[in-house]
Amino acid sequence: MSLLNIHRGAAPAPEPAPVPTRRELRNRLHARRWRTVAKVSVVALVALGIGGFATLNKSVTVDVNGTRTTLTTLASTVGDLLADRGVSVSSRDLVAPALDQPVPRDGEVVVRTARQLELEIDGRSELVWTTGATVGEALADVGVRADDVRLSVSRSASVSRLSEPVEVFTPKQFTAEVDGEVLTTVTEATTVGAALHELGVAVSDADRISVPLGDAASDGMTVAVTRSVARDGTETTVVPFKTIEEEDPTLYKGEKKVAQKGKAGERIVTFTTTEVDGEEVDREVLTEVVVSTPRNEIVKIGTKNPPPKPKSSSGKASVPNVSVKVSPGSAKAIARELVSDNDQFKCLVALWDRESGWRTTAANSFSGAYGIPQALPGSKMASAGSDWRTNPATQIKWGLGYIKGRYGTPCDAWGVFKSKGWY
Repeated sequence: MSLLNIHRGAAPAPEPAPVPTRRELRNRLHARRWRTVAKVSVVALVALGIGGFATLNKSVTVDVNGTRTTLTTLASTVGDLLADRGVSVSSRDLVAPALDQPVPRDGEVVVRTARQLELEIDGRSELVWTTGATVGEALADVGVRADDVRLSVSRSASVSRLSEPVEVFTPKQFTAEVDGEVLTTVTEATTVGAALHELGVAVSDADRISVPLGDAASDGMTVAVTRSVARDGTETTVVPFKTIEEEDPTLYKGEKKVAQKGKAGERIVTFTTTEVDGEEVDREVLTEVVVSTPRNEIVKIGTKNPPPKPKSSSGKASVPNVSVKVSPGSAKAIARELVSDNDQFKCLVALWDRESGWRTTAANSFSGAYGIPQALPGSKMASAGSDWRTNPATQIKWGLGYIKGRYGTPCDAWGVFKSKGWY
């Protein structure tokens, strides 16, 4: 093409396009294919994302203690779901499905919070944990069938609204053995006393019961009641006399004399007794009537000083000249065994020869003295033995004791006798 033609605006003739080689054609075809694959991949990835989201997002109903809420969630387990909702649970609570289970699609998650419930089962207090909403459900949790017992509240009462313990009365077979009969019943009574009352068995304080009335009644229990018997009676009782001691200046110190013998009185007592199995367990005195009043015993007590003991010129009591030979088995023989000193025995022989002649029944009608030692009164010798009236050994034993206590020796007593005519 010439320059002239260009300036004149003539269009230059197009140059023929180069013919692509086989390699270029193959590369262009590969590039077109990759662009198509890329577009398809993008579309596939978008579709996949939308489908996966739809798969992970679930619809579920959550029921917490009766309050139901339907929601959608991406949580994978029940525990995650409840944590997302701010629902805290303890080991005592009921969760279904369990915390580690997957969230059910279009399903339900139930939560029941455990509460503490106070029961009084036949009077015995017990604290239990329950997830039951009603009293009936709570009893089922602890193994008690609500239909088999009597309750202080309705079985359908809400556990969350209870302010008092729930009383549970279980049926029990109870047997009483009383008045020769065997009585059996099925009772809901909580105590032995209440069960006996249901059987119509009245008991008194004096009756004996094998089980205390306040004990809990249990299934299969047998209680024996032994009746008390009231009996009326009377008896005569002794009213003892009193002993009054009075000083007597006419008696020597150490001497006592009964001026008036005592005599017991009598009274009649009327009473009523309570017996159980033939044994008296209680007695109530109704009346006491004295039919004879007691007479006091009056005893004279000597205050007079004893006389001085007479002495021989040598300063010793004189010894009489009497025989010391005695007959075996005689009163003197008994005294000889008790007084070993020969001189003292001579004095004793002389003294009682004069006083009584050694006769056990010697009695002084004027003074009232009695026996071998002439005791005044003779009843003094009762301190040596109850057979003082006739037993020489008893009289001699008392007489030697009297001499020793008042004079010291038989010879001293003999000296007094010689000077005064009595000892």
